[in-house]
Amino acid sequence: MRARPYLVLATEPCQCSDAGVWPTSHGGKYSQGDPGVTAPTGATTAAAHHQRRPASLRQRWDSLAPAFAPAVLIVLLQLIVFPAPAGVVLRGVIVGSLTALVALGMALVYRANRILNFAQGDLGTVPTTLAVLLIVSWGWHYLLALVAGLAASIVLGGVVELAIIRRFFRAPRLLLTVATLGLSQVLAGAALLLPRAFGERVLASRIEPPFSFKFEVSPIIFNANDVIALVVAPIAIVGLALFLRATSAGIAIRASADSADRASLLGVPVQRLQTVVWAIAGLLAYVAIFLRAGIIGLPVGYALSFAVLLRSFAALMMGRLTNLPAICASAVALGVLELGVAWNNPQKPSIIDPILALVVFIVLVARKRVTTRAEASDASSWQAADEVRPVPPELTHLPEVRFVRRGGALVLAVVAVVLPHLLGTATSLAVSAILIYAILGISLVVLTGWAGQVSLGQIAFFGIGAAVGGKATAEWGLDLTLALALSAVVGAVVAVIIGLPALRVRGLYLAVTTFAFALATTSYFLSRQFFDWIPTSRVERPELLGLIDLDSPTRIYYLALAGLGVVVIAVRGVRRSRTGRVLIALRENERAAAAFGVNPTRAKLSAFALSGAIACFAGCIFVHHQQAFGVQPYAPGQNFALFTMVVIGGIGSVPGALLGASYFRGIDIFLPPEWLFLASGAGALFVLLVVPGGLGGLLYRLRDLYLRWVADRREIVVPSLVADVRVEEPPVLIEEQRQPEPAAVPR
Repeated sequence: MRARPYLVLATEPCQCSDAGVWPTSHGGKYSQGDPGVTAPTGATTAAAHHQRRPASLRQRWDSLAPAFAPAVLIVLLQLIVFPAPAGVVLRGVIVGSLTALVALGMALVYRANRILNFAQGDLGTVPTTLAVLLIVSWGWHYLLALVAGLAASIVLGGVVELAIIRRFFRAPRLLLTVATLGLSQVLAGAALLLPRAFGERVLASRIEPPFSFKFEVSPIIFNANDVIALVVAPIAIVGLALFLRATSAGIAIRASADSADRASLLGVPVQRLQTVVWAIAGLLAYVAIFLRAGIIGLPVGYALSFAVLLRSFAALMMGRLTNLPAICASAVALGVLELGVAWNNPQKPSIIDPILALVVFIVLVARKRVTTRAEASDASSWQAADEVRPVPPELTHLPEVRFVRRGGALVLAVVAVVLPHLLGTATSLAVSAILIYAILGISLVVLTGWAGQVSLGQIAFFGIGAAVGGKATAEWGLDLTLALALSAVVGAVVAVIIGLPALRVRGLYLAVTTFAFALATTSYFLSRQFFDWIPTSRVERPELLGLIDLDSPTRIYYLALAGLGVVVIAVRGVRRSRTGRVLIALRENERAAAAFGVNPTRAKLSAFALSGAIACFAGCIFVHHQQAFGVQPYAPGQNFALFTMVVIGGIGSVPGALLGASYFRGIDIFLPPEWLFLASGAGALFVLLVVPGGLGGLLYRLRDLYLRWVADRREIVVPSLVADVRVEEPPVLIEEQRQPEPAAVPR
């Protein structure tokens, strides 16, 4: 049976330097080199390609040089700063080629769905864990387990698209990206729980090679697993390129990436092709993780996913998310750099994380601010953050509305004041932690809910605030109020430095930059192995203003409550100001806001600075709450958990941050660690699917239902609540409609 051909239109202006022509229906020609000219209806991509004039060698070099320049510079950096023997370089090429497979899967999903798939590494971790368990526990042959893992990866990718991704087909791309964060946690939890089904503990051993073969390139001895990776990875890369270029399905995938609606009108089965894309992405991830497990090992959970994600994101940034050859070259170069750094710093292998973060930073700084039409269309706004409407003015004066508002506020205030006296010491400290995490959640409400920018590094700011606050009070002897102010200022300054290169361009680059910053902060900037200023001793709770002692759980609870109150008052003032209105306008339509004289970069930097200040402020309170600077609260995985916490609570409202913190800290207290991934990730997916506004949005919906009931009972028309009824005009008789004819005026 012949495959169904897909008619694919060239829908974008040509960006090529070589001139080509398309014939028109009336005998004329469109010049491909003319600016703003697009292919006419009926011109296929293949036809346009064949009618181009062949590019000269100079033109090809000019188009390829910028794409491969980052990879060349990285290799030069490795040769000059981190020189390594030939065997180490070869191992770096192998590891980099496996990272390229993950990055290509992410690029393929991006081209099909226009999202950053944060679950790409986990798509390969789950079937790899299954294959390893089949080998270790059931004694399956290497090839049989490999095939079983291949089938599982294809099925997993297809099921993920059908069950989760397809439900967000019409949703904003940013919302779908957040869904992949929840999916990542669900898959990571599944990988942790899967060994229990086989009666095994968490696996961390390497896969034994299927045959005996060794060769040495000094100083490393390579085995059959290295040879398999060296052969399979290039074959997979070439096979993907041929699929996208030579098959009708691949061409249709590329066309639907430009405009899914337009491709659907032309008969392209867009949703079916997206299922194919996710199946291929799962297959590429599995091949990469399985082969990597034979070379490096298989640490199940977030450890491997973070390492793969950071290197894949760096390669994606250097390839501008869509240039597949540049992504491959950059990934291989990063692999060589990684092994070179590890060879020169055997006692400090984690130094590679800040180096990769610096690479991402430099790439974004060097990138031009001019974006293509396709890239500009990808910068979708955060439309899922429903704006919280105030109580309509038609109802504010009613006694039942005033009673509920004031009575509810009074009840909450009384409960907040009396609560620590009714709880034990441990429970009181747990509730204090909920208040602190609510402050941290408000920092994301400001940045993501209002400004529409995704940050995956708020925990890094949280840790920086804790380190600075603990240092200021424990060793510098500052008052806690000064320590809180100093932490907030440091957070704002760091946010401006980190956000400036990413916020210059539109899209989700801030998420990648802050993710790299979070990993670098955890493994380097907040590591006592590299810096000795990190607090190591017990952080005592100093007297507040030299008068108020904080030596009891009740008083530290009141400190957290007061900090939450200060932050809520501050952000409410910002929201009601011109700055808040500008942020909402940028979230909804950045181009329209810029047309009214708004500087988008400056406004987004202001939001990021305020967000970083709030996160560091919360970290300063937290380190005095814990009385020590630990490591676990600031682990990289907490960034994903924090973001899903705010999504569950409601990304667009301040009460949602408190509800999300209650959920997040509640499951942290009552559930075992291996179930936290499933609870937070599944909770985020459930909220996104059922209640996109979160628990806070559900709370405001209940409020609006009560207000509609009041309006109906009072027979008050309130258009803002969509509770008004049509007012029927009294019928007019036909006789009454007739007007008496004017009397004739005599001449």
